[in-house]
Amino acid sequence: MKLLILTQKVDINDDVLGFMHGWIAEFAKHCDKLSVVCLQKGEYDLPANVKVLSLGKEKLLNCYIAKLLYCWQFYRYIWKYRKEYDSVFVHMNKEYVVLGGVAWRLLSKRIGLWYTHKQVSLSLKIAEKLADVIFTASKESFRLASEKVKVIGHGINTDIFKPSENREKNDKFRILTVGRISPIKDLKTLARAVACLKQKNISLDIVGAAGTVEQEEYFQEVRDLVAKKGIEDKINFIGSVPNREVLKYYQRADLFINMSLTGSLDKAVLEAMACELPIVSCNDAVIKDVLRSFKKELGFKKRSIKELAERIDNLSKLDINRRYSIGKELRNIVIKDHNLAALIIKIKKIYQTNGKTSF
Repeated sequence: MKLLILTQKVDINDDVLGFMHGWIAEFAKHCDKLSVVCLQKGEYDLPANVKVLSLGKEKLLNCYIAKLLYCWQFYRYIWKYRKEYDSVFVHMNKEYVVLGGVAWRLLSKRIGLWYTHKQVSLSLKIAEKLADVIFTASKESFRLASEKVKVIGHGINTDIFKPSENREKNDKFRILTVGRISPIKDLKTLARAVACLKQKNISLDIVGAAGTVEQEEYFQEVRDLVAKKGIEDKINFIGSVPNREVLKYYQRADLFINMSLTGSLDKAVLEAMACELPIVSCNDAVIKDVLRSFKKELGFKKRSIKELAERIDNLSKLDINRRYSIGKELRNIVIKDHNLAALIIKIKKIYQTNGKTSF
């Protein structure tokens, strides 16, 4: 089995894309040869059958000339190593399919695209035509109608993301949210809900950082709101944390809150569930596909400060054994539907069943 993976970044220490390191390691268990082409590489520790090839962003400035060099390197790699892969797995960056799709088809390579985002762009429409199969985590995670779509769940390493063996009751009710700080994450509603409960013995850890100028501006607005509401002592801005180190925050929390307005299934929600954390969410995909029997107890309307505050308050008052029971049921959902090892096997079978090449 010979596979080419294309992804944005290979770096075990990255706060957003560090999880991809684990995906590559899991793919490697099923491959004789595994080549990975990434835009940028950092630290990694992968099996001997894995070759990591960077387009060079870690060395070049983000300018027009650099982008031309990236394209040159991309075509050089996919041609030079064409005999070392039979199938292609593109993670999120549909532009790779647009750039390489015709060449891969001429070379009789099976093209798979993993995509989980609400945006439907022209490049995605072109990629859909060129790809043989499209993998996504939930029905809401891919908004373009296509017979090529396979809904196969997310990939969470439940051997890593699991509850602590030595659980201790916190001296306060600890709330956690994890993800990039941006308007789509609606942290202002969360801050206002915490302000409604400022007399309660609660705290909120926000793990994540802003990545763009717009996000930085939004982050400042959130901090200004926290100061205005007088809840600086309730909210801790942790900053970016490598994916492999975020586990300790899940394990010490009492509740995870997902404020995402994307309507797509967030990976952080599933990581929290795998750690047996009760979750509260307004995300349509989470409420519909994940919470199931807990919809009324753990779901709330988007931007509803009142409902969110009520959910937090109710769960803070809930018997601790009942909270643990909810957490165990949520972990079982992840193990059943979103386990990394099972996901890679699903992907492998889809390539073998539907493809003209084997992987």
